[in-house]
Amino acid sequence: MANTSNPDIIYTKVDEAPELASASLLPIIQRFAAAAGVSVGTKNISLAGRILAAFPESLTEDQRISDDLAELGELVKTPDANVIKLPNISASVPQLVAAVKELQDQGFAIPDYPYEPSSDAEKDARARYDAIKGSAVNPVLREGNSDRRAAAAVKKFAQNNPHRMGDWSADSKTRVASMSGGDFFSNETSATLDKAATAKIVLTAADGSETVLKDGVSYPAGTVVDATYMSAQALDAFLADEIEKTKDEGVLFSLHMKATMMKVSDPIIFGHAVREWLKPVFEKYGDQMKDLGVNPNSGLGDLLERVKDQPEILKAIEEVRATRPPMYMVDSDNGITNLHVPSDVIIDASMPALIRAGGKGWGPDGKEHDAVCVIPDDSYAPVYDEAIKFFKANGKLNPATAGTVQNIGLMAQKAEEYGSHPTTFEIPADGTVKMVLDDGTTLHEHSVQAGDIWRSASARKAPIEDWVNLAIERQKATGYRAIFWLDQARAHDAELIKYVKPILEAKGVADKFEIMSPRDATRASFETITRGENTIAITGNVLRDYLTDLFPILELATSAKMLSIVKLMNGGGLFETGAGGSAPKHVQQLQAENHLRWDSLGEFCALGESFKFLAEAKGNARAKVLGETVETATQGILDNGRSPSRKVGEPDNRDSHYWFARYWAEALAAQGDDADLAQEFAPVAKALAENEAKITGELAAAQGKPADIGGYYHPDADKLAAVMRPSATLNAIID
Repeated sequence: MANTSNPDIIYTKVDEAPELASASLLPIIQRFAAAAGVSVGTKNISLAGRILAAFPESLTEDQRISDDLAELGELVKTPDANVIKLPNISASVPQLVAAVKELQDQGFAIPDYPYEPSSDAEKDARARYDAIKGSAVNPVLREGNSDRRAAAAVKKFAQNNPHRMGDWSADSKTRVASMSGGDFFSNETSATLDKAATAKIVLTAADGSETVLKDGVSYPAGTVVDATYMSAQALDAFLADEIEKTKDEGVLFSLHMKATMMKVSDPIIFGHAVREWLKPVFEKYGDQMKDLGVNPNSGLGDLLERVKDQPEILKAIEEVRATRPPMYMVDSDNGITNLHVPSDVIIDASMPALIRAGGKGWGPDGKEHDAVCVIPDDSYAPVYDEAIKFFKANGKLNPATAGTVQNIGLMAQKAEEYGSHPTTFEIPADGTVKMVLDDGTTLHEHSVQAGDIWRSASARKAPIEDWVNLAIERQKATGYRAIFWLDQARAHDAELIKYVKPILEAKGVADKFEIMSPRDATRASFETITRGENTIAITGNVLRDYLTDLFPILELATSAKMLSIVKLMNGGGLFETGAGGSAPKHVQQLQAENHLRWDSLGEFCALGESFKFLAEAKGNARAKVLGETVETATQGILDNGRSPSRKVGEPDNRDSHYWFARYWAEALAAQGDDADLAQEFAPVAKALAENEAKITGELAAAQGKPADIGGYYHPDADKLAAVMRPSATLNAIID
């Protein structure tokens, strides 16, 4: 996959299942696009690529790669940007460490990840690795706000072919548990700056000593700046209480967080849960386990690996586990619990899946059970709490008749990047944290204790105004019910409302919008779609992330098929291929059985929008034809049931790409807007149709045995191409 220097469209090189699929799909895209004079190049934003780009001095000349993420970060600020962004790994520490080891084993002399850096070199390496963790890609690329919705063809297909939904009962014991105080929600303060300012964050300890946690944080005028903290003491008391309550209720204990996006705060909270779950073990063997390198933030799986040769500790762990409630399982067959790996349970996927299943989660016995869903911070827990209450009262959603919830999300220029930015800290000592402006004004102040998690986030004026105007455009285009999910009682939301109301009034559309707390908006949205009507959820960044999984998983069975358009503020376009994550289990299946069940429907949808955007931006009529025929091909995939199967021996991702190429070629051959394109693709369509049996036979023959792709995080390009393009007949037609 050559990296074209100045391509018309950038197709990102990423990780795991979407990157495997790219090895099959991208050659097809490049062949078809070239016929219209459109170049499609790649930029490497994979976890392995980001690691290698961060340590050029550790690599040989031929191993070095450019910092493609930085280059893309500049490109998206220009009107020429046209980027198709596939899901990438938002790395937790265990994933990062695993990727580093794989690269080292492949001959890349990068440094180890230093858990506790002491030397200057280790501190430098840690700083570079920390910049890669979490949703490092998203803030760089998102120079616009989000417009996410189900494509019309996808929604129609879901209604005509409704997926299975679990039954809800009114007496279900499933519930959401969140903190009633001491959390980020209850401690939040927020202010809008009336002039540009630079701030520093200072901890004044009880003995009067000062530590500057962060200096030189710059904000333009009009920025909404928040600060808050979570009490470690309150968190531990809450977790202990919920563990006991769950045991008494006889249901599963589950923790739902996002340790990938919230890369600073959530791993710490996750570690508190691991420590509280095994509290007697930590009380007795804590020092010994620390000497063994145990860090509860890395999860129960890492802990068990580090103490595997310590029979006393293992015995103590088993004794404690016997007194705990059964735990929600990630993989009950292999004993992988909810607390094993922080990145295994991601709230925006795990909670919708549980709700879709009728409030059931998998227990250690391999059966489904009701569960207590622990979401410590109360900022957005009410969304899931209200959803569960709604379905207990009304029964499961009917995908055949349900309307849709679209989303307009505030995220441009790092808006509301809670937890994944450099202004979140685990407090080292009791004292007071202040955010002080350069004119001496104290903007925020909190009394804290050692171990508390303090954080600040911001949203700039221009992105907020752009977000409101994007919502106005979307409501005008659809006529749908439109709700701003903002809570007047929450400090940050109250500041946003001060922007929202005047803009709506100035545009004369205030009567077309409602403002509701997330809890009330959740109920209103479910009531609306249950009636078969549609609504637009206008939300901040984290809710954008959560809702564009919640509603699609209930409406469509998956969020990977969402149309996700980022209208960049300087005129370019970023087209995300759905919210389906990078699907590590799909990779594992490919390696074991050479079957890839990843569905590229999100890529198809984004591709059509990218071509149409290019046509409009550059006046390229042929690109418009490509975009329209991509939509025809996508409809063909859906109407004819050509999406991948989950089971080995049945059609998989590569088969769907054959059918996509065939339907696309047939649509190009049949269209009447460009005779030259029709003439060029008529023989391609004919060859693909005439060789159907041969091609599908070659694809089927590849399945059923282990596949060697040369690496998990950093596969070998030639091996990957051989695995993902096993049909010589198809390759000859495309190439």
